[in-house]
Amino acid sequence: MAQVVSSDPAALGAGTRKARARRVEGGAAREVDETLAVERALEFRVDGAPGAVTMRTPGQDHDLLRGFLFAEGVIGDAGDLRSVELLDDGDDGTVVDVRLASPLVRTRLPERSTFASSSCGVCGKVSIESLAVRAPTVDADIAVPAAVVAALPERLASSQAVFRATGGLHATGLFTVEGELLCGREDVGRHNAMDKVLGWALAAGELPAAGRVLCVSGRLSFELVQKTVVAGVPVVVAVSAPSSLAVSVAERFGVTLCAFTRGDRFNVYTHPHRIVE
Repeated sequence: MAQVVSSDPAALGAGTRKARARRVEGGAAREVDETLAVERALEFRVDGAPGAVTMRTPGQDHDLLRGFLFAEGVIGDAGDLRSVELLDDGDDGTVVDVRLASPLVRTRLPERSTFASSSCGVCGKVSIESLAVRAPTVDADIAVPAAVVAALPERLASSQAVFRATGGLHATGLFTVEGELLCGREDVGRHNAMDKVLGWALAAGELPAAGRVLCVSGRLSFELVQKTVVAGVPVVVAVSAPSSLAVSVAERFGVTLCAFTRGDRFNVYTHPHRIVE
């Protein structure tokens, strides 16, 4: 099991800081104290070699690293990640060295740009063709009540402590078919929030998650559906819109994609047989 290198994931302060702002309202201005979501660099090296840099919200960094490496096909289980050593934690960001259990695992690290922003995910995404090589079609036969799907965004929001304080974070949650939240994670990057959940699930022995449902607080892009496929999750739910490529990938790989989930209404774009109306 990897060593924990991040701050306490339960601490609100780990992902926020205070800032002074001038609020203009009704033509009048006043000074106020606001709470901001932290965006800070995390650089990870793999066995001493360059890996990648991502802008993230501090907290659950071990889950983020584990989930990212799993989603990229670098590790196949939690045992492939031997340890995480903290090298630096200064004003410019956090630097860690990921030690893998076998040198052979290092060869799976894809060649890519070594910088990723919190908004775009990791540059040089895998193609649909390469996804087909390493991830089977999701064929789990589960039935999710429509009422459960409709309730997931609110249940996810109830776990978003930093979002309530800042209004500035994305979230991903892993749920049971009955709507029980197993793991919820927040981050300034939607891809990071998903990776944090997958990293937790990998360590907990939850992957592949054939009997689970993922819910994201924003829109669904190709990258998020790709991670859903790799995790073997049959249903993914979004509060906002899906992209055309997200729908295409979900259709091809057997994932039920629900979006625009607001109130008691949502759209099912692919494989609707899993939703019990």
